[in-house]
Amino acid sequence: MSDQPKKTYILIVRERYCKGCTICVTFCPKHVLSLRGGKVWAEHPELCIGCKMCELRCPDFAIEVHEKGEELGSGVDDMDLDLPPEALHD
Repeated sequence: MSDQPKKTYILIVRERYCKGCTICVTFCPKHVLSLRGGKVWAEHPELCIGCKMCELRCPDFAIEVHEKGEELGSGVDDMDLDLPPEALHD
């Protein structure tokens, strides 16, 4: 058994872009995600294994998965800008 601590993940959901299509909910192998009020939310974030299936399958770039402790950007607070991730570049 490994002595390394279990990796934990942060899920960022841009509700403005989520259309409630349930693709991310369907592809999540650990049933982390569900819909609430027609938008996706992390119901069980502690179960996330960081596979990024939700992020990769979201047609609207509304969800991101980051390992806790990972640097989340290049200094620009994209949450304030409310832009899809593909719009942010150096």
